[in-house]
Amino acid sequence: MSPDPTPEVRFPRPLRPGDTIGVTAPSSGVQTPLAARLDVACDHLRQRGYEVRRGAVLETPDGGVAAPAAQRAAELTAMLCDPDVRAVVPPWGGELAIQVLDHLDWDALAAAEPTWLVGWSDLTTLMVPLLTRLGWASLHGGNLMDTPYRQPDGLAHWVDVLETDPGDPVVQSSPGRHRTGGFADWEADPGLTEQRLDASGAWEVVGGGGLDLTGRLVGGCIEVLGPLVGTPYADVAGWGRSQVDEGLVVYVEAAEHAAFDVCRALHGMRMAGWFDEAEAVLVGRTSAPDSPGLTQRQAVVDALGPLEVPLVLGVDVGHVPPNLPLVNGASCRVVVDHRRSEITQTWG
Repeated sequence: MSPDPTPEVRFPRPLRPGDTIGVTAPSSGVQTPLAARLDVACDHLRQRGYEVRRGAVLETPDGGVAAPAAQRAAELTAMLCDPDVRAVVPPWGGELAIQVLDHLDWDALAAAEPTWLVGWSDLTTLMVPLLTRLGWASLHGGNLMDTPYRQPDGLAHWVDVLETDPGDPVVQSSPGRHRTGGFADWEADPGLTEQRLDASGAWEVVGGGGLDLTGRLVGGCIEVLGPLVGTPYADVAGWGRSQVDEGLVVYVEAAEHAAFDVCRALHGMRMAGWFDEAEAVLVGRTSAPDSPGLTQRQAVVDALGPLEVPLVLGVDVGHVPPNLPLVNGASCRVVVDHRRSEITQTWG
């Protein structure tokens, strides 16, 4: 059976205390020195009332992939298809989730009740195909190792988002503060629950002014989504055309690629139709380097300016904490004006 290339969006049921959350590593595993943080993060979910099922594919001595691709895919498929597992949250992203795509049992997943997949960065390699091929909603903006962090005012914790009843709005607004430097203070202190946000910054609508628009959310990390262009795993244009009730709000963010690389990737994604159905493009704040003669901002405007849709820069999405949880497939309203940088999501 081939998955429907333009399915309706299916939202997993809300999380409830007592549910089981699965933990596996479809991409990079947890190095032995960081295992203490893994324990803290699992205990945090237990303290919130959840059962935690740790998979066999999780830890690795060198910080590379947690297991061969087929084994990673098998454990992820098993957890996503297990009716007792209501969400799967990897420890973090990584580098080579793309290896897993051809090994997933897409027929089994298509026949299963949807399960929440939570993650960001390299995990968007899996989350976008789940949406475009199967219609599965997923949550971008959380991972296990950062789960003990308290969110700043204005943003919701990913567990709170997934506990939301269908139809109830999730309203989030930018805290106006972000972090410079690295994002893993818990390497030195495994029990850390606060992020240091030491810089200020607001969302920017390119060209000035504000906006107030709606659409369905889809997106992720530029470095890992760019290679999916032209493959059967990321027909965002086709999926967008199927959403006849509304256009798309596409969000993208750069992890570490320099501006030249980001510019090339975004040009390719645009040429492939990724943004054809977009009402707007939200661009996450980045600490990735500029290139000679080209800044990260200029790279985005050069590649996406021809779309002639609003571009919103500096959004709290991606590799510069804090991270705004977004439900892929949800309907959203984005408002940016002199008072607000706000996004409201509804689904179900």
